[in-house]
Amino acid sequence: MQLSDGETVITAYLPENAQGLDYLESVKSELAALRRRDAEGRFGRLEYELANVKEEDWANNWKQYFKPITVGEKLLIKPSWEDAGDSKDKTILEIDPAASFGTGQHNTTRLCLELIEKNLEKGEKLLDLGCGSGILSIAALLLGAESASAVDIDANSVKIAKENAEKNHIEAKRYNAVCGNVIDDEALRKSLGTGYDMVCANIVADVLLAMAPLFSGFLKAGAKLIISGIIDSRKDEVIDAVKAQGFELCEIKTLEDWTAAAFINRN
Repeated sequence: MQLSDGETVITAYLPENAQGLDYLESVKSELAALRRRDAEGRFGRLEYELANVKEEDWANNWKQYFKPITVGEKLLIKPSWEDAGDSKDKTILEIDPAASFGTGQHNTTRLCLELIEKNLEKGEKLLDLGCGSGILSIAALLLGAESASAVDIDANSVKIAKENAEKNHIEAKRYNAVCGNVIDDEALRKSLGTGYDMVCANIVADVLLAMAPLFSGFLKAGAKLIISGIIDSRKDEVIDAVKAQGFELCEIKTLEDWTAAAFINRN
């Protein structure tokens, strides 16, 4: 394919809103900083180009691949345009992720849902960090959680999570979804509060490492932490970092190259 002879190109899809403009300004700033460092021209042209993607292409083309799936023992996950079929004895979770992450098809989401189902007790209070489509927190509510809070750094994901909660007939008073970054926003962490029975975070290894010192602050003593999104090569690194914060490892689940883990807060 002769890719090694061509330029390196990174393609990013940005929402057409204030947050997308902020992202674009960050890209411009980083490119300018790279140019100042690159006196020898080793980094290439360091230029950016803008183009529009048709909304109907982005919003609809992926739908042909999203079919109803069963996860764990109780959940049947389906998009709104598909029939549930023979769904007796299953809890139906209707999810329309649009441009956010979370249909239940990815291994990391599946593993996290299985651990939530296994460890959640009825009437518990859950916090979903990096909620995407809201699939984890909404599943928890359908499985018996009393209330859930959800956080994502992407404003569009928060909007979609709230819409998905409504689709599943979750009362607004039981579901709180907000936009922000808990790692560097102390005010946001305070607003979310503490005393949660379960925290779940299906993100990536680097973000989980940054969040590790924060998890116990959200949880009751003896409460549960479930993390996922960990590529196999970084499993030990992430698990050791969480254990170092006073958590006891209870279970590890793997599927192909991905890992999820459940812990108890011993702080």
